Amino acid sequence: MFMAKRRIGYALIAALTVMFSQFAAPGAAQAQVTAFKQAVAEAAARDKDIAAFYQANDYKGIWTGGFGRDASRRKALFEAIASADEHGLPVARYDAEGLMARLKAAKTARDRGFAEVEMSRTFLELARDMQTGALVPSRIDDGIKRAVPYRERVSYLVNFAKSNPRGFFRALPPKTHEYARLMKEKLRLERLLAKGGWGQKVPAKSLKPGQSGNAVVILRNRLMAMGYLRRSSSQTYDANLQAAVQQFQLDHGLAADGVAGAGTMTEINVDVADRLKSVIVAMERERWFNTERGKRHVLVNITDFTAKILDNDKVTFETRSVVGATSHDRRTPEFSDVMEFMVINPTWNVPRSITVKEYLPMLKRNPNAAGHLRIVDSRGRTVSRGAVNFGAYNAKTFPFALKQPPSRRNALGLVKFMFPNKYNIYLHDTPAKNLFARETRAYSHGCIRLHQPFEFAYTLLAKQTRDPQGEFKRHLDTGRESVVPLEQPVPVHLIYRTAYTQAKGRTQFRRDIYGRDARIWNALAKAGVALRAVQG
Repeated sequence: MFMAKRRIGYALIAALTVMFSQFAAPGAAQAQVTAFKQAVAEAAARDKDIAAFYQANDYKGIWTGGFGRDASRRKALFEAIASADEHGLPVARYDAEGLMARLKAAKTARDRGFAEVEMSRTFLELARDMQTGALVPSRIDDGIKRAVPYRERVSYLVNFAKSNPRGFFRALPPKTHEYARLMKEKLRLERLLAKGGWGQKVPAKSLKPGQSGNAVVILRNRLMAMGYLRRSSSQTYDANLQAAVQQFQLDHGLAADGVAGAGTMTEINVDVADRLKSVIVAMERERWFNTERGKRHVLVNITDFTAKILDNDKVTFETRSVVGATSHDRRTPEFSDVMEFMVINPTWNVPRSITVKEYLPMLKRNPNAAGHLRIVDSRGRTVSRGAVNFGAYNAKTFPFALKQPPSRRNALGLVKFMFPNKYNIYLHDTPAKNLFARETRAYSHGCIRLHQPFEFAYTLLAKQTRDPQGEFKRHLDTGRESVVPLEQPVPVHLIYRTAYTQAKGRTQFRRDIYGRDARIWNALAKAGVALRAVQG
């Protein structure tokens, strides 16, 4: 079906090339030229960017000439539309058949002028979708704060007119290894979908080593279909099956105990179509992120509960993280910024929202509650609790701030890493070390807590001192708050990927803890993105 569509498209392109040649014939009447330009100006007037392009180009066409570059551009555009499925884009949005019909029906110079502008309008939509995504992320979820690197729309037309048409379209999608691997994974899953997926779902809530029976056989067969187990006729949950379950757990961010408990069984029973949706969503997210990330940068994948330092695309340090809890007001937002300094022995300046929502009610009940915190007035002076009638204030009128002095029991631990931003989000240590042993680690108020914050600091400082541990300890031992600037600021990217790839090994899948990817998929489907099954 897919190749048939392309063959039909190419045949129509060839027919159009012959048809438009009559307008490019030598000695074409000036009246036709004038009619064409007037139609272009009239049709383009509804779009300021298209209008600006044609005005600067003296209203000359770039699509509807008979042969040469115009024909090459037409062909490249229809080829790009035909390949939009491969990128998980809404093919129907570009209406190739309607556009082709309009071109075929262009019998006059005026008709051709209107068709010219429609070609540019379709081109702009497709080009931007391929480069920076088909959706506007802020319209999907208010936790997605990512600044999409949109290009000026008119620049697409200007640069396309000067470029090799096919080469221009090839250059639009992200050039990251991640995007290329996601495209391969998409095709792999589409082929699996055509073959019926991974077979029957396992009809059991949980299974463990030593068990046998029909459910174990179905589990075995499903893991074989997924590529986690070699062909086997065993009907027992044996050591080989346990190892396969363990590897599956590692690839899905689960506790790798080799037991197919309720959580693991839920993930095993996710079908191919849903995994394919996750990959398509990841491709859209990669397009939103189609920009330089920095030779050295910090990458926090919220769904994976990890924080990594990457140098030239290679992970040089990785640690577990705790992210924002799943309640709407605590979810970690997605955005990028630049880490400028770290604070050793930090004071915790309790955010206003936490002060009035959590601590003020406690203080009303008991003025001595939360004794580890200082009450501070607007001038920074510590206020005696006995001098404050907490019951006289509400969330809007409470005039004080709360601070926790540096200590090992400080909510921020002994170090925080600052990339100043309006969301008041940063990376930091924590005294609550027990949380890092948990499989799902969504407990914070939005900031990112690090399991190995000292080692994280050493890796950052290693770029500017020969003795990063000694430098860190020198500040730490003072017990006083110390600000340590990073001589080379480091970009920080907070991302959210339920599907992501590795240079070697299987694609990784994670739970959609905030439901953001489900909302993105629904928006893509509404825009016209559809799952496809590919033979071969």
